[in-house]
Amino acid sequence: MNNFAKIVLVQRFKKVSYYSLILNDDETSMFKQFMNKHTAENKNKLQHIIKWIGEIGEKYGAKEFYFRNEAETADASALPPIGVDREPTYVEYNETTSEDENISNNLRLYCLRANENVVFLFNGDIKTKDKAQDCDNVRKHFRLANKLAEVIDKAIIEKDIKWNHNGTDIVFDSDLELNW
Repeated sequence: MNNFAKIVLVQRFKKVSYYSLILNDDETSMFKQFMNKHTAENKNKLQHIIKWIGEIGEKYGAKEFYFRNEAETADASALPPIGVDREPTYVEYNETTSEDENISNNLRLYCLRANENVVFLFNGDIKTKDKAQDCDNVRKHFRLANKLAEVIDKAIIEKDIKWNHNGTDIVFDSDLELNW
């Protein structure tokens, strides 16, 4: 069976345009599936990632250090950025101490940072192991994100996806199907 994907715009900010993919005959993009699942299950963790998407998009641009490198040979990376000291912070209520605590967010959204102005948002889940490859929750999302990153990179090389005149966004036919 041939797999295919269609590119959809998620949102344009001042410095970054975010895209996602609709796979095969799904009606919902990968990023929307991620949002739908984690809105109920992991609301605060999801809001933390959404804030980062906005901050990166509006203020900073998609600089490499805002994205987690989950494996040395991976094309895909992840949000949120490493470190609890970065703004916006993720805060969770600790029932034991009855206080809010800044803690590390283990929800991962896999993505492709095409350049400082274009990011593809895929899917993800709660990471429970040090390495994405070892985690039953995120392994499939991580592998698929890397495969899709290769497909997108190939489409850029073959000029099915082109850069606009100043390299700040992509241009593609609305009926483009990325096959793998």
